[in-house]
Amino acid sequence: MPVALRELPEVRVALDRLELSTVFDGTPERPYAFIYHITIHNESEEIVTLKGRKWVVRDTRDEVSIHEGDGVAGEFPRLAPGESFHYSSYHLVSGSSSAEGAYLASGERGEGFLIRIPRFMMEVPGAVQVRA
Repeated sequence: MPVALRELPEVRVALDRLELSTVFDGTPERPYAFIYHITIHNESEEIVTLKGRKWVVRDTRDEVSIHEGDGVAGEFPRLAPGESFHYSSYHLVSGSSSAEGAYLASGERGEGFLIRIPRFMMEVPGAVQVRA
């Protein structure tokens, strides 16, 4: 039976900056690269270690791609109360899209936490816009 993870809203995820890349070459199916810069702020009383992430990317045709993996940008950051972690990564998309998701974390006593990544829009100039 799956274990329910407690959401930890005091660990806040902020999208600091989003940019359409002119450097990365996408694939023919996903030609646009959006670089996102995120800071994770631990405003809780817990020490948390980020163990993994899950992203849900949805385009204008309602096609969904799921991206899951261990760690965050190749790291497993440990955040004490009051600490933050900043990283940059990217999504390759076929056109205007939205992205949202969650980080999976663990506490000092081994309990699991869910930290939500708020939805953000990746708008390709001149493309059909994504429904909010």
